[in-house]
Amino acid sequence: MRIFFTGGSGKAGRHVAPYLADLGHHVTSADLVPLGHPDVADLRVDLTDAGEVYSALAGLATLDELELPEAPRYDAVVHFAAVPRIALTSDAATYATNVLSTFHVLEAATRLGVRKVVFASSETTYGVCFAQGERRPLYVPVDEEHPTVPEDAYAMSKVAGEATARSFQARTGADVYGLRINNVIEPHEYAELFPRFLEDPSPRRRNLFAYIDTRDLGQMVQRCLETDGLGYEVFNVANADMSVAATTQEIRERFYAGVEVRREMGRDETFYAIDKARDLVGFDPTHSWRDELVDPGAG
Repeated sequence: MRIFFTGGSGKAGRHVAPYLADLGHHVTSADLVPLGHPDVADLRVDLTDAGEVYSALAGLATLDELELPEAPRYDAVVHFAAVPRIALTSDAATYATNVLSTFHVLEAATRLGVRKVVFASSETTYGVCFAQGERRPLYVPVDEEHPTVPEDAYAMSKVAGEATARSFQARTGADVYGLRINNVIEPHEYAELFPRFLEDPSPRRRNLFAYIDTRDLGQMVQRCLETDGLGYEVFNVANADMSVAATTQEIRERFYAGVEVRREMGRDETFYAIDKARDLVGFDPTHSWRDELVDPGAG
């Protein structure tokens, strides 16, 4: 597939774009900062400018494409570009950048005939991650039916992005899949971060004690590219286990007392339910901090 990938230089993008290229896709990273990967084309695009987005999606990615009989079209768009959280710039800039870029990408892609769009939404949409003070979910495990009522600018922009995506899918009938991505972990971060998570799980409360390995995130994007005909869907994306050594029972007792438990959970199962992604697109995460670290507290 020829894939227009926005945000290829971001924390997730710099892993997922090359992952897709390694699978044989022709990937163009549309970003303000070049990815600089030999197998991914770099195109400097300001996604908040509608004209630039249209022009980039309709144009060439590399000079090599001049040798083709006609200009190629993109088969899919993967939209990961965003201000990635609050407290990096003003709330107004965070919201405006994310909402405008998502609108421009979806409008240009669907009007140019792209029939598959995969976009990054966020765990923050559930209103727990960036809540002021402590906020607990209404029930666990948290699935895609849990209300999305955030109070911060970043998560608001992601909820707005989901509404925008649903609307463009209804208008065009294209497949548009949103990924509510949990806390992204790069392979080198296991040794840097996880030892203290194993000692004290409390810093992981805002992420519902979950995480997603960049390699499994790449797999999820590929599964979405392979799966046609779902229309509009959103998926939680996380690894199968928690990011802490404590068991689910211990976490429920310490952090979720009084919170409804909707089904039986495995000993180490994530509180960020991925059942839907498994059932509809065949998501099968294979990585775990348990494979990266040897810790006596891991059980």
